[in-house]
Amino acid sequence: MDRFPVRFTGGQRVTDIRFAWLEITGKCQLSCSHCYADSGPSGDHGTMAPEDWQRVIGQLSAQGVTAVQFIGGEPMLHPGLPNLIGYALDRGLRVEVFSNLVHVPEGLWPVLERDGVSLATSYYSDDPAEHAAVTGRPSHARTRANIAEAVRRGIPLRAGVIDVREGQRTSAAQRELETIGVHQIGTDRLRQVGRGVRDRTPDTSQLCGHCASGVIAVSPDGSVWPCVFSRWLPVGNVMDAALADILASPEAQRVREELAADFAAREVTTAGGKPKPPPPCDPKCGPACGPSCNPSCWPTGAGPCTPNGGCQPNYD
Repeated sequence: MDRFPVRFTGGQRVTDIRFAWLEITGKCQLSCSHCYADSGPSGDHGTMAPEDWQRVIGQLSAQGVTAVQFIGGEPMLHPGLPNLIGYALDRGLRVEVFSNLVHVPEGLWPVLERDGVSLATSYYSDDPAEHAAVTGRPSHARTRANIAEAVRRGIPLRAGVIDVREGQRTSAAQRELETIGVHQIGTDRLRQVGRGVRDRTPDTSQLCGHCASGVIAVSPDGSVWPCVFSRWLPVGNVMDAALADILASPEAQRVREELAADFAAREVTTAGGKPKPPPPCDPKCGPACGPSCNPSCWPTGAGPCTPNGGCQPNYD
């Protein structure tokens, strides 16, 4: 199978896809007030069967993708997750599971301990009541305990502290994570997508600026998006066509060009009219990185913040 073509759009080089979000379910124990996916207890696993996900993973591997992230909803609620992790690992992909860590099935821990697997989670406060106010249920103690268990088992884990409420104890949350033993801690703001919408409709201002290049997301029903936050821009469906055909389609090209144009318009220019390069990425990829790295929703080593990057949007 041919690799995805390299394209030039709006002066931006669109490279081969190297990272994919696989949103395997819309079901979640929590009802976070800002959930970009609008997931919750009433959600479901969509129409993609395990064999459909395996087919997509195989296509991603054949195209040179190096890392995938299983997300939701809550991916640990999907009964097929252990086998899908194994399937991806067997095809040479690195795997990250982005979980709320409210509940980790006992049999899943050994899978998460496999080489090439890492965890990511979102955290909101050191105050259980404030944490619950964000997630919609008392979840702080269980998430904290499972973070500690992952650290104890030596599973690579990164955490993102998401600032969604005025006066939220985000700094205290970061300190608490450090005391547990989490060393990779990022921050992000509210993204007005899904239940995160407050005073505007979703648009490209909510995007980090990298979803026109090198990444792709697949939904529980097979829709393909430029990234998990750009859900209003589907470019095809893996139930109808192969990923390579979708990404080479006129619709995908049109969306890439529109995104590239919008992102180029954001760039701060120098006195000579040339684009000013973004600042170097901070190891925590926080606000100091600017729009090029915020939120930079990539596992460590997979995205533009390498080698020290890896910021977190909210995937609860």
